[in-house]
Amino acid sequence: MRTASESYEADEDAAPLDMLVALFEARGWPCQSAQGEMSGEIQGSWTNYQLRGIWRPEDMVLQVICLPEIRVPDGKKKAAHELVARINEQLWLGHFDIWSNGGVVLYRNGTMLGDDGLLSLAQAQALVEIAVDECDRFYPAFQFVLWGDKSPSDALSAAMVDAAGEA
Repeated sequence: MRTASESYEADEDAAPLDMLVALFEARGWPCQSAQGEMSGEIQGSWTNYQLRGIWRPEDMVLQVICLPEIRVPDGKKKAAHELVARINEQLWLGHFDIWSNGGVVLYRNGTMLGDDGLLSLAQAQALVEIAVDECDRFYPAFQFVLWGDKSPSDALSAAMVDAAGEA
């Protein structure tokens, strides 16, 4: 069996966490893995993101969680939850959430793998890129609500205009 630090060919599949670790190592991103979980760090457009992969073999589900270093202060929870609901209406894959313990904002995407429980390099890249892209896309909206005192609808509109204007 191949170790996570060995490279995989584009047409090879591997155990989900091994493939995620191999992807991180190939890109030079710091990461570590333990029983059933891997974690790493990626520099996004706005901040560093903690990315976690959690494998549930009994369900054949790989969950990717991306944490954009946003904590919701108590006085902003209602507005932040409204913003999360509005953002989630825009998403095709995954969703944003706010952990009740600590008010941490996160992006989460669960992927069911086939009966063999293997992940391709293309799938691993797509899961990581989608998580980071969505966090980058909506990071300004969270900042507008939490620190700029904009309403959730105004913050989302402003963030979407800014994102649409970039080349």
